[in-house]
Amino acid sequence: MRANHKISIDVRRGEILALLGENGSGKTTLMNMLAGIYFPDSGEIYLNDEEVVIRSPKDSFDLGIGMVHQHFKLIDVFTAAENIVLGLPGSMRLDRSAISAEIRQISEKYGLKIDPGKKVYSMSVSEKQTVEILKVLYRGAEILVLDEPTAVLTPQEIDSLFNILRKMRDDGKAIIIITHKLGEVLALSDRVSILRKGECVGTVDTKDATVRSLTEGMVGRAVSLAINRQAPKSPAADRLAVTGLTCVAPDGRKTLEGVTFTCRAGEILGVAGVAGSGQKELCESIAGLQSVIEGSIAYYGQGGADKTELIGLSPSKIMGMGIHYGFVPEDRLGMGLVAGLDMVDNMMLKSYRKSRGIFANRKLPKAAAEELINRLEIVTPGVSTPVRRLSGGNVQKVLLGREIDSEPSVLIVAYPVRGLDINSSYTIYDLLNEQKEKGAAVLFIGEDLDVLMELCDRILVLCGGRLSGIADARSVTKEQIGVMMTHVSQSEDSIYTSPSAI
Repeated sequence: MRANHKISIDVRRGEILALLGENGSGKTTLMNMLAGIYFPDSGEIYLNDEEVVIRSPKDSFDLGIGMVHQHFKLIDVFTAAENIVLGLPGSMRLDRSAISAEIRQISEKYGLKIDPGKKVYSMSVSEKQTVEILKVLYRGAEILVLDEPTAVLTPQEIDSLFNILRKMRDDGKAIIIITHKLGEVLALSDRVSILRKGECVGTVDTKDATVRSLTEGMVGRAVSLAINRQAPKSPAADRLAVTGLTCVAPDGRKTLEGVTFTCRAGEILGVAGVAGSGQKELCESIAGLQSVIEGSIAYYGQGGADKTELIGLSPSKIMGMGIHYGFVPEDRLGMGLVAGLDMVDNMMLKSYRKSRGIFANRKLPKAAAEELINRLEIVTPGVSTPVRRLSGGNVQKVLLGREIDSEPSVLIVAYPVRGLDINSSYTIYDLLNEQKEKGAAVLFIGEDLDVLMELCDRILVLCGGRLSGIADARSVTKEQIGVMMTHVSQSEDSIYTSPSAI
């Protein structure tokens, strides 16, 4: 299958070009050829009107092309300066003061803020991204490619990054940015190139584009971009009551500390926070997969009756008690699905214990798998294809579809649209709203604040493993959430109110 087919695009000095497209449209493949990771089967690459051949990342660097990948490629135990110069020719002995001076000079030129002597393991996500940008600038890059650079940043950090990119553009750099956030494309870029099914369907000036026109260009047809959020039914009964939840990592560090909140039936409770703020530990604790050293997780049945303490119970024991949980973990193939099994067998993982006799009933799981393929538009040769052969977005659809198919009373989803194109993302939002209307309590861990504010009823914000605040999603602003993502309120009274008082 061809990932790219006869694509022709150009990027100019002193501009920011956005690259858009659905999952599998070939965006990252195309940029990886510029970075020297892949080699094209046909076609030419021209730099300053001269044909060049890029066979390796070294060739790419030598030509002044630098790529900042979505998943950072840094060594945690090294300092910022050591990561920046790693792999460059030179003497065996580093002149750390000279290197630090050069890094500070570049940093001051573009408004980058980093301590060259700081270890990577002690850096925030935005600081790590700054190191990645400095790596390519230090090597003399004139063309920068950034793959999903804002995926895990706060609104304030995104604004800071955009100011840096604009300064680079004004300095004559050519910048290509891959992102799925159309609002950011319109705010930052000068032109937009759209890929669809491995082909470039056009390039437009950003000033002439809209969210709707870009979406239709990506998908090839009109797509509704509205999230139909209904108000929760009143009065809403508590489904989960989490009190003083505290978890500790193997190294003794507290990953969650004293987290307290309720999740109600018929509502979507969003969870926001900078990456690594305790989101993973929170959802795994509720699902029975994480050890808890302090606190309580109480489950309430229909009408708020039949309180059950879940601390210390395994997922199988929770299911055996008749509590219908749905859990979509961040790690799709590591925790959610078995990569070597097909869709039918993965569907059976939730239901095989209900079979009578020694043979499992495959008819119902097969029918459910076929229905999911049609409903979620899963791209697969068939239900017998191992899920490891599906794209990341289609794997996510299989996992979420299986959990929803079990009609859970509590549905926990961690980044459910990560890796999905915009059309599939809105299908998922509709499915979550359906579960809400059926009375399920939905805990939605997301990274796009715009979606959290439009989809959820309330938003819980974590900062460094602690609860920073819970806000009404209909009235809170992105800036207020951004403040809570980086600061924990000292006032206990402000925890369950709008963060405006923080």
